[in-house]
Amino acid sequence: MVDAARTATTSEAPPTDLPHWDVSGVFPSLESGEFAAAFARLADEISDLGGLLDARGVSSEGGPPSGADAAAAFDEVVARLNAVLDSAWTTAAYISAFVTTDSRDEVAQARDSELRQHFALLTKIETRLTAWIGALAVDDLLERSETARAHEYAVRRAEQAARHLMPQPQEELAADLDLTGASAWEKLHGDVTSQLEVSFSRRSTDEPQNLPMSEIRSLAHDPDRDLRRRAYEEELRAWERVAVPLAAAMNSVKGQVNTLSGRRGWESPLDEALWANRIDRATLDAMFSAVREAFPDLRRYLRAKARLLGLPALAWYDLFAPVSVGPADNGRRVWDFATAETFIVEQFGTYSERMRAFGERAFGERWIDAEPRAGKSDGAFCMPLVSDESRILANYTVAYGGVSTLAHELGHGYHNLVKAPLTQLQRRTPMTLAETASIFCETIVRHAALAEASPPEQLEILEGALQDNTQVTLDTLSRFLFESRVFEARRGRELSAQELCGLMLDAQKETYGDGLDANLLHPYMWAVKPHYYSESSFYNFPYTFGLLFGLGLYALYQQDADSFRASYDDLLASTGSADAATLAARFDIDVRTPEFWRASLGIIREDIDRFEALAASAA
Repeated sequence: MVDAARTATTSEAPPTDLPHWDVSGVFPSLESGEFAAAFARLADEISDLGGLLDARGVSSEGGPPSGADAAAAFDEVVARLNAVLDSAWTTAAYISAFVTTDSRDEVAQARDSELRQHFALLTKIETRLTAWIGALAVDDLLERSETARAHEYAVRRAEQAARHLMPQPQEELAADLDLTGASAWEKLHGDVTSQLEVSFSRRSTDEPQNLPMSEIRSLAHDPDRDLRRRAYEEELRAWERVAVPLAAAMNSVKGQVNTLSGRRGWESPLDEALWANRIDRATLDAMFSAVREAFPDLRRYLRAKARLLGLPALAWYDLFAPVSVGPADNGRRVWDFATAETFIVEQFGTYSERMRAFGERAFGERWIDAEPRAGKSDGAFCMPLVSDESRILANYTVAYGGVSTLAHELGHGYHNLVKAPLTQLQRRTPMTLAETASIFCETIVRHAALAEASPPEQLEILEGALQDNTQVTLDTLSRFLFESRVFEARRGRELSAQELCGLMLDAQKETYGDGLDANLLHPYMWAVKPHYYSESSFYNFPYTFGLLFGLGLYALYQQDADSFRASYDDLLASTGSADAATLAARFDIDVRTPEFWRASLGIIREDIDRFEALAASAA
């Protein structure tokens, strides 16, 4: 029998009216015969792919084949690799659907660990292929192979990546050791943080309850300031309890990345991250230069919110505080999940029928897991599952912020839909470009909500947008500064939990400035954010790029909607086949100069001006 506790859909309704996602169309359950057979088949396919590389001489050792032989080997290997990657992605996403919604699911955790073993072999295979391509006459390969021409960007990237590979035995050893290295530390962080509970009572007369960290952090959105303060204080105490193992995880991951990036010939982990995200230093410097110029305006918003809340300055626990817009029975829209669904689908339809149909399908086929609960990952994300389907994790709050998050993640799903006809190698999109559709969709919905809202509701919507924008500019830059300094310090020695807290506070003071009370910041944000614990370093600046790039594209859409529609989906489909500067140039955007970034920040500045005016009227 199928164990209902381990399937993503059951015969019983969830305990709330918020949906759980349904992945039963892929496999009946993690313990079903169908899943077991597919898992075993994937393991065989990965092993067989390695055998094919052996048979075809795909290795940097011993000299590569040339001419027609190389083209034939490339065609066969890439066709098989794309097929394996299809199966691997679906299997990984299916398991993740259980791990991320219940980290205590031992069956899911065991399968996830087992899959990581197979992925280590797949990593070795891709590394061998990369090294082999780097040793080929690539121009000749492209001339002879239609498959190579269809994957030209991936081929050129492999040629570049091959220059940053260690000898094959060392790369294979690094892949093996990663299972007990960075990958294991990342998993530890996920398990510890998703299972961390806090004893807390909402009111002084209540008995304390053990609440998951995700629920404690969600209290930052509560209108009761004393409740927010107490939740913040208990949150910090909880992070302090687990600071030692999380600091060990941070030190281990950053130490491994420092070592491997140096051995692979990168000047620094940042240079490796820039290359992986398909931008250069000139682009990063131009973008952050414009953000620093905008500090006074971004802090002006924070001070205006403080005045609106009757505070001399915002504490960290006030960042996400709602602004008062009056009771619901005065005509204010209540953004429950059903209202969010209807509104988002309707607004997607103003852009195109294809986007509207996508939204209807995502809600109708239960692609979304919206209920916060113990063991579930905090935050929100979207992952491709199978074919053109995605799954979206959210922790929905009944406020416009919940709507905005859903629209954002659905934008990722739309991006996946557009890329679905492509091969896996053609779909690979860097983080800088992965936010393009999500920001665009979020902005469509926000502008529509503002157009229909009363002045108090406009204030609430603008506040939500500016919360997000401040996070992706001020806070993201603080995270970038923190990570840069951790990498630098880690070259010399390990850092204590207290030192990590000090670096985080310094970075927050540098970016937030007088926008926040400097005595009430969040020293443990390094423990909160899972991005620091991944080998994919600097999972921060791509968000800033994505926000500002998406806003700039939306401005172009407003100028000429028909012309924009004619080329936008093609841009989304191309995010795996060109770098950011090349794709931006299609819309006459130069990302290497501050002007474009200033223009996008100008859109945020206009929202700040509008927010200030509304706040002054409401005071």
